[in-house]
Amino acid sequence: MTIVAKMNLPEVRVAVVVSDFNSLVTDRLLTGALNELSKRGVSDGHVTVVRVPGAMEIPRVAKQLSELPDIDGVVTLGAVVRGSTDHYQFVAGETAHGIAEAALTGGAPITFGVLTTADMAAALDRAGGKSGNKGSEAAAALLDMVSVTRQIAEL
Repeated sequence: MTIVAKMNLPEVRVAVVVSDFNSLVTDRLLTGALNELSKRGVSDGHVTVVRVPGAMEIPRVAKQLSELPDIDGVVTLGAVVRGSTDHYQFVAGETAHGIAEAALTGGAPITFGVLTTADMAAALDRAGGKSGNKGSEAAAALLDMVSVTRQIAEL
């Protein structure tokens, strides 16, 4: 037996947690994620967007949402851009760790769409520029994970 993700899941209910910090980037990631969800058959009425102040707030809200009975999966979106201090290292590392922990211990699947880049130009490139849209990729990965976990639950 081989389990493969199904392309369209019209009845899936998705939450998207997006950081307001660096909104020039995160708004583009959100647009990419919402477009991908729509393209894959998820209706607007089945998508809940939750805005949080910054990347550090994403993991707690993502885990909380993943444990709700009406949420099938959570996409996390943010942008941590390196500055001239060590702040970047702590925020990027702890955000990644927190999202990973939430994904492992929460209820529904959670995918990682938080950019950690050297500068704003690189962030914009990954938020719909020449490197694609990582928000779109995180949404696609989430739908694949929802499909796979549903199939595993039926074994």
